[in-house]
Amino acid sequence: MNFHNETTVHVSHVSLNVTTLDRSISFYEKVIGLHTLKKEDNVAQLSADGKTPLLELHQPTHGQPKEPRTTGLYHFALLLPTRMDLARIVLHFQQIGLPIASSDHLVSEAIYFNDPDGNGIEIYTDRDPKQWTWHDGLVHMTVDPLDFKDLLKNVEPSTWNAAPTNTKMGHLHLHVSNLPETETFYTEGLGLNVVSRFSNQALFISDNGYHHHLGLNVWNGVGAKPPSPHSAGLRFFTLTLPNEQTRQTIIERLKRLNVTVSDDFIVADPSNNKFLLHVNS
Repeated sequence: MNFHNETTVHVSHVSLNVTTLDRSISFYEKVIGLHTLKKEDNVAQLSADGKTPLLELHQPTHGQPKEPRTTGLYHFALLLPTRMDLARIVLHFQQIGLPIASSDHLVSEAIYFNDPDGNGIEIYTDRDPKQWTWHDGLVHMTVDPLDFKDLLKNVEPSTWNAAPTNTKMGHLHLHVSNLPETETFYTEGLGLNVVSRFSNQALFISDNGYHHHLGLNVWNGVGAKPPSPHSAGLRFFTLTLPNEQTRQTIIERLKRLNVTVSDDFIVADPSNNKFLLHVNS
């Protein structure tokens, strides 16, 4: 089942602040294998398929380094189409000496690292949804060690030139300031479903039975403040919706929570994480 198509509410695009645009473009092209679609002044768009922007890099005037202990980006996650693709990029990272962390979440296998500004990145591949375990509406996820021996057993040495064309923005994980308030916003305001909880520290929400389209945590502290708009980190993300009716329903839900939606459909959650309510034309 495709959890990132026009029938499902999902994160499709992420916009980041970076401190040095050319350095960041080089990283995303050479290390991950994305392609620059367009570069104008202090903004660049990057893509996997050469057509669809997945990532936008923005260098603010008077840009500042990433601020610690704030709300905002924990990581964005690129979803690769196959396990072999994950094996290939792991081998590539080993060859270039990129430090990574890793985990087996049962629903997926993932690696983690940072871009030059400390923006968190996950690259992962999903296991077959038929193998996911659900109980009372919650999916079972773990942070087990990734079995690199098994992952790499059939991969052949090769040069990683580009991310697969059908690489997607799989999910987004955010630092927030208050978990109950955030849960109300995303469930009652957006109509998304809680599908997993990690104590009182994190929760995971999704549409259409995915293991998560959004992760939300208070690991930077309850009451954490938003970062400066000029610091490296998240600018906004795009939430793609099935149709205009869904967008209008969400807007009405948000109004009942006294949340403002701008004329260009920009919304801020209670921790000032901004996103765009987008409908494909």
